[in-house]
Amino acid sequence: MTDSSPHVFDASLPTFEQDVLLRSKDVPVLVDFWATWCGPCKSLGPVLEKLADEFNGGFLLAKVDVDKEQQLAGYFQIKSVPTVMLVKDGQIVDGFPGALPEGQLRQFLSHHGVTAREAEEPAEAAEPAPLDPHEEVVRLRAATQAEPDNEELKLDLALALLRTGAVAEAEGLLDKLPANLAQDDRALRGRARLGFAALLKDAPPADVLRQAVAATPGDLRARHLLGAMDIVEGRSQDGLEQFLEMLRIDRNFEDGLPRRALIDAFRVVEDEDLVGAYRRKMASLLF
Repeated sequence: MTDSSPHVFDASLPTFEQDVLLRSKDVPVLVDFWATWCGPCKSLGPVLEKLADEFNGGFLLAKVDVDKEQQLAGYFQIKSVPTVMLVKDGQIVDGFPGALPEGQLRQFLSHHGVTAREAEEPAEAAEPAPLDPHEEVVRLRAATQAEPDNEELKLDLALALLRTGAVAEAEGLLDKLPANLAQDDRALRGRARLGFAALLKDAPPADVLRQAVAATPGDLRARHLLGAMDIVEGRSQDGLEQFLEMLRIDRNFEDGLPRRALIDAFRVVEDEDLVGAYRRKMASLLF
């Protein structure tokens, strides 16, 4: 029971935390526990989907087939279907069993401050809005389920997961890519980002690293960690500058680590002008 709407998706246990609990910190998520054999579900489901479309992203609708997701239904102690729960800020705030009429559904949403989003007229020649990484993960999950043999979609999903911090799942997808895609520039970018994430697994906080670098500018291990942290958290120029300073201080540190760090960062950073500028700076130091 899936829907083509961008506001409706199927939820499952492995991805529930990422797709529902974390996403609910940005937008309310209505979770509909249903079953194919349930008569009231067949009347409630279309109304919920209609409201999700009408509210235009004012809330997301997560569908849970209790027969396919028995463990998830057990976790929430679902006794009957349909059962609907509202999740906001990572917490269940309310819910109800049974199929409510549309008017009462609207009152339920209004009571919890859930309102429709107005469609905005795109400004002439406006820059496209950046994609929300969590919404992109939801979209790509649905796409890969619809086309399970499409390896390109799996690569796109892995990169989207990396942007949300779901490192383990992204690594699993990258590991299973066929040889031709494993050498794709996007896959190499994902591998480089994974390398930085692994490096930071037990790293001190950024403030501690900055203090270490300020106290001892030649502490290249601290610079390396700080640069990696800057890159992963989107401070691309700061990260590149840390790696470039490592190259200035000691290009041979740990068998050429400063140069390797810069090359990995060039794969991760998507600002082509910034990468070009720092490639030239690196070349001027090396040659």
